[in-house]
Amino acid sequence: MLLQTPHAPATAPAPPAFAWRTVAPIAGAVVVTLMTMSPWYGYHRDELYFRLLGQTPAWGYFDQPPLTPLLARLSTELFGDTIVGLRVVPALCTAALILLGAAITRELGGRAGAQTLAAAGLGTGMFPLLAGHTLLTQSADFVFWTACLLCAVRALLRGDGRWWVAAGAVAGAATFNKHLIVLLVTGLATGLLITAGLAVKGPRAVFADRWFWSGALLAAVIAAPNVLYQAVNGWPQLTMASVLSEPLNRVMFLPMLVALLSMGAFAIAVAGWRWLYRRRETRSLAIAALVTILLGWVSGGRADYVAGSLVFAFVAGCVPVTAWMERRAARRRAVWGGLLGASTVGIAVALPLLPLPALTYSPNEVSRESVGWPRFVSQVAAVHRTLPPGAVVLTSNYGEAGALDRFAPHIPVHSGHNELWYQGPPPETARAVVAVGLPPHRLRERFAHCEPAGTIDHGTGVVNEEQGLPLTVCSGPLAPWTTTWPDYRHAS
Repeated sequence: MLLQTPHAPATAPAPPAFAWRTVAPIAGAVVVTLMTMSPWYGYHRDELYFRLLGQTPAWGYFDQPPLTPLLARLSTELFGDTIVGLRVVPALCTAALILLGAAITRELGGRAGAQTLAAAGLGTGMFPLLAGHTLLTQSADFVFWTACLLCAVRALLRGDGRWWVAAGAVAGAATFNKHLIVLLVTGLATGLLITAGLAVKGPRAVFADRWFWSGALLAAVIAAPNVLYQAVNGWPQLTMASVLSEPLNRVMFLPMLVALLSMGAFAIAVAGWRWLYRRRETRSLAIAALVTILLGWVSGGRADYVAGSLVFAFVAGCVPVTAWMERRAARRRAVWGGLLGASTVGIAVALPLLPLPALTYSPNEVSRESVGWPRFVSQVAAVHRTLPPGAVVLTSNYGEAGALDRFAPHIPVHSGHNELWYQGPPPETARAVVAVGLPPHRLRERFAHCEPAGTIDHGTGVVNEEQGLPLTVCSGPLAPWTTTWPDYRHAS
């Protein structure tokens, strides 16, 4: 006999109908908008990297699991090797996020008005739009987190433990995209343990439910290839985690958390968290969201790493906020005006709407690093043409290598950055190189001759990581490439 999950009645009341008439058009409008703007500015450096890695599919990479590069590979094969083709998947991911978020609102008792508010907030939120416009690891991560939380909500509120199996399947699959889903699983476990310890009866039933443990086992089985890859390769994700953890991230964590959707949506998320915590049947979920966010802050990661928990609090908050605003028309105007008004800034920042000179001052790093790549490649290619046959290009980061592979695939490119270091050094026949962004004084220690060949000027007027980098031509390596290649390795 199936044990009931905590707080759920023997027969849970049916949730309201899903508001397809309003939610689906919002999701559709967002996809159309994102696809229309998809070629504006240009490729982001991460997209160029994912495209490059996708050419050699693997079970894992030094700096990430395999899914996002695989999505880049599938996108270019299905939709064409263009920036528009590459960005179909992230646009669809944002649409899925909107539908899943509205579904959570529905499970929590929100009728059409609350679901529409949730869809509108997600569809105009800064980071959902940013991750929908550009193929990032967060593009799919949003979907995995929200789907996992939807399954957990259904397991708790419907009294059907089989949803824990679905949650386990989603959590296991999420590890192929980012390992941060472990934070959510930790938060859920903590929330259930705390509420089980405080309650006289009820929450303990979760840990006695065979479906709960079946879900946990399924998650472990699906995630096993990732664990095996990490173990065999010396746990590279721990190295990347230490590299990505910065004290500045802790300082900027709360401001970034507020800006992830909008200030209006953040206020609704705070109301949603309080509402979840006050309700006995959802208190474990409120604790889970808080623990996840705190883990993100303590670890020194960026706020967007735990954005899924903020999304959950926001879509939950749409239920009590809608009930409050329906009592008076003035409240309704204030909520909608505050939400959409606050979103205008995020929309302008997230989407490619700002004039290029303004990008220098934009908080959106993704946009700044999406301009000038064709001009960058033409500069490097012009220098490379002056060298004898067999010359190669050495780049300081994966974006440069990815850009050259995309726009000048005939030029052999090597880099010591992250996963690209593992692809190996130049051949021993390479006696001349064009070094991009590498310190000239370090190059002189490794080559007999080095001369400056100008600096990068991508011609957009935007100050980003590439603008002003040195180009250096070197010849006569002082030692075999296989000997010196470890010196080029760096992670960031």
